Amino acid sequence: MIVNANEKFHVVMRRHYENQVQRHFIGKVDTAMGAIVRATGYAFIYDEMKAQYVKKDVPRTTIMNLAESGYIVNIIPESVNIDDLGYETIDRKFLALTDGKDYRLDINEFSTRR
Repeated sequence: MIVNANEKFHVVMRRHYENQVQRHFIGKVDTAMGAIVRATGYAFIYDEMKAQYVKKDVPRTTIMNLAESGYIVNIIPESVNIDDLGYETIDRKFLALTDGKDYRLDINEFSTRR
């Protein structure tokens, strides 16, 4: 298997066209069959008016194929509580996923600037 039950992950869903809503998902694997997972976690949607990713209040359970060509998947350490995760802009240049404590994941995919 590519992932196992209880592993935590962060998914950036690449946009296919310019005005498509930017979405990310952070969750914990409930069950997995190869790269196909059933996971529970939070969706984050980019709010252009606020110029930031907004976390949906209610966790959701979803099924996704983590090997999907449009997904960038990052594994989150076991010690990180996904309920605490959110986005932070650093020096108005870099976007990072952080728990506000020790964990920080730079999610700038193609450059060092947002």
